[in-house]
Amino acid sequence: MTQLRARIKSFAVWPPWFPVSWAHMYRCLTFGLAVWTALLVGCFVPTTEAFPQNSRISPAPPEGDWEITPASEQALELGLRWLEGNQGPEGNWESNDLGLVSMGVLAFLAAGHSPGRGRYGGPVKRALDYVIKNAKPSGLLNISEPGRDMYNHGLAAFVLGQVYGMTDDTRISQALDRALKLIAGTQCEDGGWDYRALRQQNGHDLSLAVMQAKALRSALDSGLEVPPEVIDLAIRSVRAYYCSRSGRRNSDSFEARTEPGQFTYDGTRGSTAMAACGVVCLQEFGQYDDWRIPKNIDVIAIAIAALKPNRRSGTVPFDAYTLYYIGQAIYQVGGRAWRENYPRLRDFLTETQIHNARDPKLHGLWRDGERVGGKPGDLYGTAVACFILAIPNRYLPILQEGRIDSLDSRRLRQR
Repeated sequence: MTQLRARIKSFAVWPPWFPVSWAHMYRCLTFGLAVWTALLVGCFVPTTEAFPQNSRISPAPPEGDWEITPASEQALELGLRWLEGNQGPEGNWESNDLGLVSMGVLAFLAAGHSPGRGRYGGPVKRALDYVIKNAKPSGLLNISEPGRDMYNHGLAAFVLGQVYGMTDDTRISQALDRALKLIAGTQCEDGGWDYRALRQQNGHDLSLAVMQAKALRSALDSGLEVPPEVIDLAIRSVRAYYCSRSGRRNSDSFEARTEPGQFTYDGTRGSTAMAACGVVCLQEFGQYDDWRIPKNIDVIAIAIAALKPNRRSGTVPFDAYTLYYIGQAIYQVGGRAWRENYPRLRDFLTETQIHNARDPKLHGLWRDGERVGGKPGDLYGTAVACFILAIPNRYLPILQEGRIDSLDSRRLRQR
């Protein structure tokens, strides 16, 4: 049943403005076959309030009872209520970082709430409207300082790619199309990206590459196409940030493969965050069997095992940025990495969430803790925590994805 749902979702999504082609006909035929198969075997996929019958995706069920607990469900709902109650009239949680505002959108989407529908449809739509109305004609999704161009752009483009499969809003497809072309056009010669939306000789660091990687994969999951040369260059760039314990960088030698190592920020500075970013990049680019992945999962597992929650402190594991990529890394790899590590993250969040029913500005939030302060930091921490708690619901297209075995066959349509 899960596979059938994913199959129907995968082939039902195709950009309405894309010309009819062999790919379109193939998807239609396969979708029709999947539907008839479902009818013949008597399968029925129920809808939810969040995703009614005209929605274009259906949720896949949790892997098992161990993924979701009553406490985690309660914490998720409380977090969503905080996001709703503290959003503000502009829909941006007092932040002009479109990436952070998009993270607020992602929290609701991951919990099954689509724009303009159901319990939290209003907050989702207001935040999306804020992002879309501030998209620049060039496609750039940043209205903050230029040094935040590609951080905000990558995060916002990723979320637009996810919501694309849940709505028929043509503004989203137009903004997403321009955003993807900007990512391709600003890729540096070495395959990375800079903080500013400018094509240069060398990209700056791995933290920028992972955001663009997620945006590109989000586009693929929504039926859009990406130039193979963008993917190939990016893969080479990501691997260049791996460093073995003895200092071998960008090496595929026997020695590098057999000794410990991890992904780094700039080739020398390793961290748990960069270990997770490297794993996510390789997974999103279809490099599922890369030998670097298990080495970095080991780094992540050690860090998770050392976590010690401070009850009702509002802290998230590590910081919001690191948690965001760790959660995705262990989910994408799956198996033991997911089963052993996810419950620790989940239970940490349920224990540290602030409970203060007398103060709606505090009740239900988590704080970023390191990178972002003030209300935007509360938005960041709470949105990421809700996203992590909602992953087992598998509402998002990127959480229902299968392997992409032929990335080189995908191309971004030039218009």
